[in-house]
Amino acid sequence: MNVLLIYAHPEPQSLNGSLRDFIVAHLRGAGHSVQVSDLYAMRWKSALDADDFPQRDTGRRFSPSADSKQAFTTGTQTPDVAAEQDKLRWADLVIFQFPLWWFTMPAILKGWFDRVYAYGFAYGRGEHSEARWGERYGEGAFQGKRAMLVVSTGGWADHYAERGINGPIDDLLFPIQHGVLFYPGFEVLPPVVSFKSGSMTPQRHAELLERLGARLDGAMTDAPIPYRRQNYGDYEIPALTLKPELGAQRRGFALHLEEAQAAGAQAQS
Repeated sequence: MNVLLIYAHPEPQSLNGSLRDFIVAHLRGAGHSVQVSDLYAMRWKSALDADDFPQRDTGRRFSPSADSKQAFTTGTQTPDVAAEQDKLRWADLVIFQFPLWWFTMPAILKGWFDRVYAYGFAYGRGEHSEARWGERYGEGAFQGKRAMLVVSTGGWADHYAERGINGPIDDLLFPIQHGVLFYPGFEVLPPVVSFKSGSMTPQRHAELLERLGARLDGAMTDAPIPYRRQNYGDYEIPALTLKPELGAQRRGFALHLEEAQAAGAQAQS
């Protein structure tokens, strides 16, 4: 198995640093090939702007999508972006590891997605018609690959429970897992979430590593989150609304989980 770890934490001597080292050692020890994109160590450029497209026509206004499409199509992307795309093509499993900062991923990781997910590569693919609306949400460039989040939070598990003040962790991660990963075709595994990361005891750390190791061992065989696929009959096209007879007993993000499996699709916290 080829595994790509996209790592976004600025301090190597942190909980996340220890988890990164464990992930790499555990996977390589099991005979897998691993590449790591350590975004802070790479000094990854996080802002998508006109500088990303040195061959663009400077006589017209900058268009992130149009200039991205042209650069991808003509092979004029910057070398750092093209290298990350090659890693994605190579990988069978992609792990995104980061601390939850202000209820989402760090800006440097968001910038990785903004720049690497070029038009024509991760989106803007496929037929748009009355029958289909592009290759996305279960189809696309990364179909057949798997992805998983490894996330640390400072809050308690109770804070991220169904009735917790921060909101359910599954809901907070939905825009990333469904919108950023499932959209271009990844099968998305339930996340590995560590809570109270600022007060990690040796016992809790050992338990976390044991749980993480088990999840890595089952990464290619465990059931993914059962998101509904866009072009397979559950949604009205082109409105892209869930058909009225589906999800009658649910609200919010849970509507987009397949009926029979929705109850079992909870975060592995």
